[in-house]
Amino acid sequence: MFPASCFQRLRPSSLWTNLARSRSIKQHALTFSRRQSSSVPFKSSRSWSPIIIGSFASGLIGYSLSAFGKPSLTSETLEETESKYGTPKDFEQAIKELRALFDSDDVVSTHPEDLRIHGYSENDYHPSALHTVIVYPRSTDDVVQIVKTAVKYRMPLTPFSGGTCLEGSYRGSPIGGICVDMSGMNKIIEIHEADSDLVCQPGVGWMEINETLQKKGIPLFFPLDPGPGATIGGMMSTGCSGTNAVRYGTAKGEWFLNATVVLPSGEVIKTRQRARKSAAGFDTTKLFIGAEGTLGIITEVTIRLAPVLPTTVAVVHFPDVKHATEAVIDVMNRGVGIQCVELCDSEFMRSINMFGASQRKYPEQDSLFFKFQGPTSASIAETAKIVKETVQKHGGTGFELARSEQEARDLWADRKNALFSGLALLEGSRGWSTDVCVPVSKLPQLVYETKKDLQRLGLVSIVIGHVGDGNFHTLLLFRDDKELESVRDAVHRMVERAIKLEGTCTSSSLLYARWSYVHRHWRTRCWDWETRISVRRTRRGNGGVNAIREEDLGPARFVQPRQVVSRQDR
Repeated sequence: MFPASCFQRLRPSSLWTNLARSRSIKQHALTFSRRQSSSVPFKSSRSWSPIIIGSFASGLIGYSLSAFGKPSLTSETLEETESKYGTPKDFEQAIKELRALFDSDDVVSTHPEDLRIHGYSENDYHPSALHTVIVYPRSTDDVVQIVKTAVKYRMPLTPFSGGTCLEGSYRGSPIGGICVDMSGMNKIIEIHEADSDLVCQPGVGWMEINETLQKKGIPLFFPLDPGPGATIGGMMSTGCSGTNAVRYGTAKGEWFLNATVVLPSGEVIKTRQRARKSAAGFDTTKLFIGAEGTLGIITEVTIRLAPVLPTTVAVVHFPDVKHATEAVIDVMNRGVGIQCVELCDSEFMRSINMFGASQRKYPEQDSLFFKFQGPTSASIAETAKIVKETVQKHGGTGFELARSEQEARDLWADRKNALFSGLALLEGSRGWSTDVCVPVSKLPQLVYETKKDLQRLGLVSIVIGHVGDGNFHTLLLFRDDKELESVRDAVHRMVERAIKLEGTCTSSSLLYARWSYVHRHWRTRCWDWETRISVRRTRRGNGGVNAIREEDLGPARFVQPRQVVSRQDR
């Protein structure tokens, strides 16, 4: 979402000017450091005293800001927010202007059901926050017109992609605004088979892309695989991951080659050309990966494709999650052809026995799902043999390899439908999904302690995870405010454990609902200070990204819209 303070004129080439400034700042900082080190004698305690005192004072101030400076949404904040945006009359005029621009009820909608769908989800625990109007652009030019209208009438903008997010990020602003639904921009523009890449609009889904490539007989696929229904624009904006991350990495790798983006000023940029490599300047494509729509609206993307290789699926069961995760570490260190390895706890296995896509029944034990990959059936068989021997050393039993492609698809479909199977365990419940990641060697301890904590509380929950790279999720179910408080406490303890184990509170999903823990990340110096300095520097200019004010910035120095959604988070 763009705050009103972004909606000022962006000077031509200001993005590049400010990026250049950050390089200059870095050079000056290095020069200053060298001068200080060469001019201050090491043994002079008098000359070092001011530096020591200053360092202690600045550290104390920084700690205080990170510990007590968390953003909150009070009535005063809400009044302050409202004063920054247009009036209800302005919003009405903006809607009239949008209808005149597009002249179609299919493009501009204020229908109550449209507003509800875009401002609420039954799949997460966040309260609803409705937009004022939904607009469905069909082209980059349409998006430019929408952004300019928002600038003119000072309306918040929220890009909407596949709507599969569980973090409430597409909820509206407290005072309404424009929701830009990119579902109409869902075309595959070009397929370059020889180059293993594809140009598309942001509203096309990763599953649709892979189905299209398969139908055309092109032996390539896009390997990032978050939740079913996710689309390319949202996947890029959230820095997504998925079950394939063990083999192919995440969105922050080299899977997005370039993007066409409409900035808050209405200016259109293309981040780079289609070539695989470029050493020229900053990697501006990555600036928009994980920015969650705060820096611009993506309207076209070039994605890299990978060759399709033969795969199959296996499942194996363990006495507890600790043995299962220890087995994963051992398997990954064997260097065999693993495309995915997923942890599913006993409660999840119970849920898919009751509500899964396939007809098979599983032992209700903590289990691992493997997807093996290799160039030949012989290589896959060799991988399966090594994995079977390895997991048996860790107490694994009932190792079963899919006997056909259809059985492999059914097995994997059960894992991919985890959210809906899990929600069905407790009738009338809502779900709080979590997302923590630690170094792989610390994973057995984290998963085991978390599972024990949830059992002690008696909470209905499932544990699943992309454990090959140290990441796992829980889905905690609740039906009332009392259960919600227990869930919130459990989530906080889980995240504290992860951070103490050198981990993160956000690995393959959105950062949106985790600001309080992000403070703790940076309190432990996991933050690039040069980047923070450069962003503060660019904020002093006029217009666009430069016009962001201090109060509009979250602890990450990203634009942080004033949201209705609670920041008592994960």
